[in-house]
Amino acid sequence: MKDNLVAIILAAGKGKRMKSKTVNKVTLSLVDKPIILYTVDLLSELEIKNIIVVVGFAKNSVTQILKGKVSFVEQKKRLGTAHAVSCAVSKIPPETKNVLVLNGDDSAFYSKEIIKKLIKKHIATDSSFTFLTIQKENPFGLGRVIRDKNENVQAVIEEKDATIKQRNIKEVNPGCYVFNVSFLKKYLPKVRKSPVTHEYYLTSLIDMGIKNNEKIDTLAAGDFVWQGVNTKEELEKAQNLISKV
Repeated sequence: MKDNLVAIILAAGKGKRMKSKTVNKVTLSLVDKPIILYTVDLLSELEIKNIIVVVGFAKNSVTQILKGKVSFVEQKKRLGTAHAVSCAVSKIPPETKNVLVLNGDDSAFYSKEIIKKLIKKHIATDSSFTFLTIQKENPFGLGRVIRDKNENVQAVIEEKDATIKQRNIKEVNPGCYVFNVSFLKKYLPKVRKSPVTHEYYLTSLIDMGIKNNEKIDTLAAGDFVWQGVNTKEELEKAQNLISKV
């Protein structure tokens, strides 16, 4: 299983809200080591040998920390998460069947057990892709998972696009996916640019998959300690929470 799976870590973004001008935010220290090292160490413990890190803004700060541990691909123009994954697709070995995609700035809190379960469920159900969902008491700023009466995923609606009713949903998408490579290669080129931000979003694949009757599954991990890191305040929250993992 592990030999036929590649991991992609997205670490190219500028992180404007963090206001870090010389280093990428994934290299900032979380207690005793850089944020992104938690993710790389976790994947290494899971014996996932092929790890591709997508770099961009302040790339040297990332490559210096991870040199010898991973391979790198550069996203020269930061055009969103779908574009970032597209940059890495060419480095995926041809025999690879599945790809785990994580964000370098918010995956420090995942456990081996959760990632193992996500991968196993994806393979067992033979899904086009499977994504993690979590419950957040305060889900502000995160994409809400919309389900039908049979609990099938209908969509992931971002905060800015959600109705008042949808904003009350506690189940959110933290951005942790396992994709079938053939699905990625088929649909990534079809992702359309956001008219608002002019970026290509990975979450667009959820809507595209549903509309095209692809098998989309989720692993509902429930309520566990998790914190995205987009601002200095969120980094401080993460510092307080990481000891509870």
